[in-house]
Amino acid sequence: MTTSLPQGELTIERMCALAGVSRAGYYRGWAASAPRAEETGVRDAIQRLALAHRHYGYRRIAAQMRREGWPVNHKRVLRLMRQDNLLCLRKRSFVPATTDSCHGWRVVANLARHMVPTGLDQLWVADITYIRLQEEFAYLAIVLDAFSRCVVGWALDMHLQASLATAALAMALVSRKPALGTLIHHSDRGVQYACNDYTDLLERHDIQASMSRIGNPYDNAKAESFMKTLKQEEVDGRAYRDVRHARNAIGAFIEQIYNRQRLHSALHYRPPAEFEANLPSHVAAAQQPRAISVTPACP
Repeated sequence: MTTSLPQGELTIERMCALAGVSRAGYYRGWAASAPRAEETGVRDAIQRLALAHRHYGYRRIAAQMRREGWPVNHKRVLRLMRQDNLLCLRKRSFVPATTDSCHGWRVVANLARHMVPTGLDQLWVADITYIRLQEEFAYLAIVLDAFSRCVVGWALDMHLQASLATAALAMALVSRKPALGTLIHHSDRGVQYACNDYTDLLERHDIQASMSRIGNPYDNAKAESFMKTLKQEEVDGRAYRDVRHARNAIGAFIEQIYNRQRLHSALHYRPPAEFEANLPSHVAAAQQPRAISVTPACP
């Protein structure tokens, strides 16, 4: 005995597949035949995405809607979000200093200033930021692939010692296994990146170091952009109980949301993991992976 499916059981995607039409074509036909109903559907989709991604602006909402088959442009999405008071709020928070450039360690030239990477693991950028806990501060170090914007290594702890930065670099080395002599590592002039613990680890894996000019954050713009996104979309408004809580929450944001779900305008509104997975083989796999051994860094 068969029973009829309840109303709404089939998704629009499934119905379009059964009918042999695209979702975009379905939505265009709906807009022509029932414009008021289509407008309501667009508003509903915008509100759903705005609630799921509370820090997405209108351009990312529009890009996500197009990925779902809605034939909308960013101007229409902006108009509807403005009418429905859904435009996300941005606030600029106080940022304590995390970079100590007054040290006696060797500072190297900026090799990344005019570099345009054409594949993965050609240029990594690194940075450190603070994370506010309920009663104190923790610190996050990250390493990011400049080509795909993927965070390839990170570490969060209660101190600003060199071991924080080396832990993030060690994670990146283990996860990516870059080929010898093919990678440039760019950072600011902070003591964590200039000290022997860090530079020795770079040299052991034949990675060339590069450092920003004095007082010029634009030299490390991709890392700074990630830190801004992290603060706006994860850290701001959160009350982390302790460093373990912060590490779990921020780790989940980096691995599950930023790398795998968040749409990046520089990647034609695709997540880094999807962008890397769809790269041509000659771009994605420049060299065969090799074994990486990372010795513990000094505290």
